Amino acid sequence: MNRRLVLAVLAVGLLVGLAGCSMVFGGISDEDLDQEQEYDDLRDSDADVAIDLESGSLISSGEFRAVYDLEDRESLSLYRSNIYSDRALDIHSVRYWYPNGTEVTGSELDVDQSQTSTDIRVPDGNGTIAFSGDADRKSFTLPAYVEGSYEVTIPEGHRTTAFLFGDVNPSGYEREVVDDRERLTWDEVDSTLNLQYYLTRDIPLFIGLVAVVTTVGGIGIAYYYRKVKRLREQREEMGLDVDIDDDSNDGPPPGMK
Repeated sequence: MNRRLVLAVLAVGLLVGLAGCSMVFGGISDEDLDQEQEYDDLRDSDADVAIDLESGSLISSGEFRAVYDLEDRESLSLYRSNIYSDRALDIHSVRYWYPNGTEVTGSELDVDQSQTSTDIRVPDGNGTIAFSGDADRKSFTLPAYVEGSYEVTIPEGHRTTAFLFGDVNPSGYEREVVDDRERLTWDEVDSTLNLQYYLTRDIPLFIGLVAVVTTVGGIGIAYYYRKVKRLREQREEMGLDVDIDDDSNDGPPPGMK
């Protein structure tokens, strides 16, 4: 058999095998879809969309829980965008409630995940859908999959209000603090949520660090100034009245001409 033909057959076989592996291992498992999670507190919200953020640690990311009143929508396409493209949102603990309150787990729904989106189809567009996913430790970004009123609760002990440390988009929100948790509410959101938040204890630490750096820098400058001044005085005492800042163009020192 021709060598090129053999290589072509092997290449085609490899591509088919890789495609098969993608089909087998892609998507979200039933175990992840049915993972336990508590949503009752978010379902009690008056907002169309209620989101709760939990902070992570130095070695782990944070997490968010979200509940959406679908309002005559039979599907959601979940994704996050970057500079180049959209990518599917990884979710777990999916739940759906019919208008009469009957609960359905994620594995009982039609959930498909591609490279660019995670698509959920529900049996009744007037129900409620909930899911959870990963969040960054100090920031949160999520498109407005459903337009309407929003309520977002920041992790305990965190705030968005300090300049340089916190930021909230879109604007037009109301803010309150309940049990040391900042809560942001919008009457209407139709664009991507983008939040930056910080631990309140980080601000005194930052101010202290700035104070230490400023003090050390001031001491260093003062020490350098005194050294230069003392050196100038010594040169004057020796009769070498030469500018020590820049003598590159003044020729050789006195006595060496």
